[in-house]
Amino acid sequence: MKLRAGHPLTELQFYAKELAEWETSAARKEMLDGDRYYMGEHDILKRQRTAIGPDGKLVPVPNLPNNRIVDNQYAKHVDQKANYLLGRPITFDCENTGYAQKIKKILGKQFMRVLKNAGVECFNAGISWLYPYYNKNGELAFRLFPGHEILPFWSDAAHTELDSAVRLYPVEVYAGPEKKIVMKADIFTLEGVRTYIFENGALSPDPDAAEKQSYVTADGKPLNWERFPLIPVKYNAKEIPLIRRGRGLQDAINLLQSDFVNAMESDAGNTVLVLRNYDGQDLGEFRKNLATYRAIKVRSFEGKDGGVDSLQIEVNAETYKTVLELLKKALIENLRSYDAKEERLGGSPNQMTIQSMYCDIDLDANAMETELQAAFEDLLWFVNTYLASIGEGDYSGEEISVIFNRDILINESEAIDNCIKSIGIISDETIAAMHPWADDPAAELERLKKQKEENDPYRAAFEQARNSEGGEPVNDE
Repeated sequence: MKLRAGHPLTELQFYAKELAEWETSAARKEMLDGDRYYMGEHDILKRQRTAIGPDGKLVPVPNLPNNRIVDNQYAKHVDQKANYLLGRPITFDCENTGYAQKIKKILGKQFMRVLKNAGVECFNAGISWLYPYYNKNGELAFRLFPGHEILPFWSDAAHTELDSAVRLYPVEVYAGPEKKIVMKADIFTLEGVRTYIFENGALSPDPDAAEKQSYVTADGKPLNWERFPLIPVKYNAKEIPLIRRGRGLQDAINLLQSDFVNAMESDAGNTVLVLRNYDGQDLGEFRKNLATYRAIKVRSFEGKDGGVDSLQIEVNAETYKTVLELLKKALIENLRSYDAKEERLGGSPNQMTIQSMYCDIDLDANAMETELQAAFEDLLWFVNTYLASIGEGDYSGEEISVIFNRDILINESEAIDNCIKSIGIISDETIAAMHPWADDPAAELERLKKQKEENDPYRAAFEQARNSEGGEPVNDE
């Protein structure tokens, strides 16, 4: 978003106004709610039991059973989706094996952890961000910024290019002996980063930061990237968070289980009682005596005996169980996940049955992978620039494929049998890549080649003759 010529706001006032609106916006609140639900902080924890008061309004009733049960199915399915697509190492396929090895070294295990966490964040918020920087060892690394920290200013309606962005984040500082939270705002542009204090809807310079910071320092010189150094990792093209599709169902699951336990805890002390000829002052005294002494006094009046009857409300456990199963199945379908306890997995299911179970999560992963491939196109530009800057070569024209190895359950016996039947029809490289026991197909083929050479009797005889004393040849001819 750009300022128009003659606009009355200064650039800093513009950013402050946009930041103030975004900080309390419904979109950012939804991002925070997604993170909150993932952490188990659900709305059920704030629930109060209420009843209609004398004026007809609901009032809290603290003495009623009030269980607040969180059955965090949402977090379970977020983890399922993140592990399914990003739980296994990425494969980099390139004709230039040397380049592929360099990429694999830079984007190693540390990066995979960051990428998987970015996946969790983008499920919760619809989008997360990767920030390329140089670590203390002068090596290229990537930092994760959650979606609720970044306010992007896109230059196009498709949200593919950035003009600028603002990062809003809390920092603990000491004002004398007291610790307080200060909100800081980093404004990212192609010219560098500027840090401000965000307070009362206004931006003021941060006294602890330089006026403008560069993204990179080389040989003591401040440098900036030629591209905008924030890489969006999107869950989908519309940046819709997963919580929007599952919050209502998750709340219903929590409420149903809480109400069931509340009903099971109801006893004579908090159920509906019908009194006949009660010998006491009021209903409050009756309840108190019942709870304290577990006994009450009744009397006879006009020949009628006193007594207490209770209105029993039957708790049908089977009904609760049926509704709970329906809610959980609906949540699985809406979150496009899968049921790991699916009955069809009993025994030895064939591959078609397994693929049917993974259908929804696989289709959703396809959409997310499209966004990830676009993110890697930007990310690899920074990797190539880094390699060129340290004298490792210019790889800007190299073609490389990024393959996400999905963590899918398979019928190993069936997969191995298919690999055996494919020998001589397709290449050994393809067969090794599809074999369920081969984590690194290239390394597996190399080990297989070495094994064949060691088991070759002619080669063994040749090596023995060559290494014998005097170096006698195998044949004298």
